[in-house]
Amino acid sequence: MLAEARRQRILELVRQQGFATLEELVEGLGVSESTVRRDLEALDLAGAVKRTHGGAVYAGEVRGLPALDDRAGTAAEEKRAIGRVVAGLLAEGSTVLLDGGTTTLEVARALVGRSLQVVTNSLPIAQLLAPQKDIDLILIGGYVYPRTGVALGPIAIACMEALRVDVVVMGAGGVVADGIYNSNSILVETERQMMRCGQRVMLAVDHTKFGRRSLTRLCGLEEVHQMVVDDGIGADDRAMLEAAGVEVTLAETGVREKPAPVRSRS
Repeated sequence: MLAEARRQRILELVRQQGFATLEELVEGLGVSESTVRRDLEALDLAGAVKRTHGGAVYAGEVRGLPALDDRAGTAAEEKRAIGRVVAGLLAEGSTVLLDGGTTTLEVARALVGRSLQVVTNSLPIAQLLAPQKDIDLILIGGYVYPRTGVALGPIAIACMEALRVDVVVMGAGGVVADGIYNSNSILVETERQMMRCGQRVMLAVDHTKFGRRSLTRLCGLEEVHQMVVDDGIGADDRAMLEAAGVEVTLAETGVREKPAPVRSRS
């Protein structure tokens, strides 16, 4: 296979998964490890992929995942209210796995002063909770996405394989009738492992995420035990969750329930 065709194949494999390990690429192309390394270096220089320890991540995926600061101002009051409610639902002494994100960061803020064990893949959350003497903190390693401070990918997944926690708390990029979506395939693969770690899966989601799809489907609604959402949620969205067996807990913000816009549920 000519170098150009081989590099296009590598790029396609990385693009499909968001991330590919060196071993996967060697096996997929049937060439030597040194050849794949040279091809990845060329693709990295061209800006098509970003090399990481043990593989490569698709550069388009990096640009597609919004930075933490870019999302922090969206529904800020609702996220703070959701964070307080989620924190109140977590029992003293329990073990909780917090996904990275602006809403879960608000959960972490509300946990300051509490006595828990917190596992997270988020550098901002770890930085916030590390000085807290009553919180035992476990930081998941992995490839840290630029400008998000969240560790993702095969290394993060491997770190979590032996972990078991009481509750997993995650955010979402979109919630529709056929499930929960998020903005990045490598993020979703990491979150699927998070879900496998928990006895209970809780989503912390503001009302603006309903009726929206993002890039990749994470799971069905029936795989979520509980969802904490602000009181701006529409009646039909709440009914959709409850019909799927999701326990819905409202975070009061002063935003009154309003009719949801007409949209497809497919």
